[in-house]
Amino acid sequence: MSKVLIIEDNNDVRENLKEILMLSNYHVVEAENGKIGVEVAFAEHPDIILCDIMMPELDGYGVLHILSRDQRTADIPFLFLSAKAEKEDFRKGMTLGADDYITKPFDDVALLATVESRLKKSERLRKASSQQSGSLEYFIDEARALEAIRHLSENREVRHFRKKDIIFKEGEHPRWLYYVESGMVKIYKTSDDGRELIVQMAQPGDFLGFLALFQDALYPESAASVEDCAIKLVPRADFAALVFGNRDVNIRFIKMLASHVAEREQQLIELAYHSVRRRVSTALVHLYDQLQGPIQLLREDLAAIAGTAKETLIRTLTDFKNEGFIDIHDGVITVIKIERLRNMPN
Repeated sequence: MSKVLIIEDNNDVRENLKEILMLSNYHVVEAENGKIGVEVAFAEHPDIILCDIMMPELDGYGVLHILSRDQRTADIPFLFLSAKAEKEDFRKGMTLGADDYITKPFDDVALLATVESRLKKSERLRKASSQQSGSLEYFIDEARALEAIRHLSENREVRHFRKKDIIFKEGEHPRWLYYVESGMVKIYKTSDDGRELIVQMAQPGDFLGFLALFQDALYPESAASVEDCAIKLVPRADFAALVFGNRDVNIRFIKMLASHVAEREQQLIELAYHSVRRRVSTALVHLYDQLQGPIQLLREDLAAIAGTAKETLIRTLTDFKNEGFIDIHDGVITVIKIERLRNMPN
């Protein structure tokens, strides 16, 4: 059953939409303004969003702007609801990334047809993306016709790293595209006084170091193994031939770059405006979603993800444990109430 989020400040319109969709076997969640709608979208992960434009607190354009820049919600189909049908409104919404427009008053059949159509398109794209996942084998297959790297699949180097080993350092010249075969890797920046801020936790299937290769610049961040890792190395020249010689592969890496930038912007917003409790809860949620299970991570690394001191992190984790959100045993964190962490107030 597909989940639909309705963001609409008019109670009558919202209830009418809800009734129509529920009769058509959709699961419906709702929000009475844009600000609440953003929070519900993050908490509920709907399959499609119907959003009014003119609303208090935060209008529909603002909702779309926020959701489209967050990795958790960027791919959710977004449909605007509006009593205004002027071309300028339509153009602005589509420019921001809306998938479609429904004008009020709306026809029930046309509404359901639009929702169904957008859900089917989203499912097709999702399946296509999963079939062409970020595996190294996929990129190799795409590049086999390139004479310069025809032996890439036979000559890949696999390098093994022990826990806490440095894979590459900020400020170094890039030589490789790194592919995580096994283990977990932290990507981090270091301040002048030696403190770390972890900006990503990479898992098997993730690529590392592609930003510096794309920019032909020094590494902007460092990478180190959190546990024993096996990393495949693709030479810089082969990466360039692969990416710049194949349009489909080029587009895929550009999307990865866009996601990379969006994640960093979101992290900066959280560090600047969110409380310690919110930052720690967000870090736990991200790790829980990645690992789909218990979190076994050094406290200094978890503190570096949340952007706080180790002592502050430990106090916050103790509070969360006392409040029943998590359990901690032998240093391993088990999330008990994930939705409470997702919806942690600032």
